[in-house]
Amino acid sequence: MILTIAHKEFRSLFAAPSTWLMLGALQLIFAWFFLARLDAFLQLQAQLAQLANAPGATQAVAVPLFGTIALIMMMLVPAFTMRLLAEERRNQTMALLMTAPVSSTHIVLGKFFGLLLFLLLIVAGCLAMTLALAAGTQPDIGLLLGNALGLLLLAASYAALGLYISSLTAQPVVAAIAALGSLFALWLVEISTVDNDHAWRMIAPTSHFQSFNIGLLHSADFVYFALFCATFLLLTIRRVHNNRIYG
Repeated sequence: MILTIAHKEFRSLFAAPSTWLMLGALQLIFAWFFLARLDAFLQLQAQLAQLANAPGATQAVAVPLFGTIALIMMMLVPAFTMRLLAEERRNQTMALLMTAPVSSTHIVLGKFFGLLLFLLLIVAGCLAMTLALAAGTQPDIGLLLGNALGLLLLAASYAALGLYISSLTAQPVVAAIAALGSLFALWLVEISTVDNDHAWRMIAPTSHFQSFNIGLLHSADFVYFALFCATFLLLTIRRVHNNRIYG
């Protein structure tokens, strides 16, 4: 049943013309950043060749690109999570799900994985763009895959938080603004803390993505993303369950 709901959500995303417009705009933005970084790298290549440990094309072009995409994801994901539950309640189609013989867990996980599959396509598109570096140089495949994995985990955490906020209101715009505000607040916590406030920095998902961004895979980061997603998914399941019981 989870797969059925996920497939329905995935198809409904592509049924909306706004999704195609947003995907087209994203690809243009990603391509612009990619070509701008590549042009800067080519202009500095003569100077970099004189350095002993000069950064390669992957570090100079792909790594900053993934860092930029991580920030774009913070603004992008709330635009999709706002419709998962809030729009269903506004359109009064949520009642159909509530009366169907489907558990609250299946509803929430189905919607989450449907959106996650859509975000996976965006991440895959970014990865394919950076793999184009292989046409002129030898890219660091491990670093590229690590960045793609980190970006997917970051997007999953954003989706879990946005899904929970979407369950709290029947107004999609309110859900989007609240989710964006929450993610922006977490990002501010990271950039405003100093090294002595290491514990505070660990609250923000973006701080854990930075390890993937530089090619480090720490088990603590995997645990963080797993706990972050599980926490907000459980809260969402609880909220949907209460709505089913109490209306």
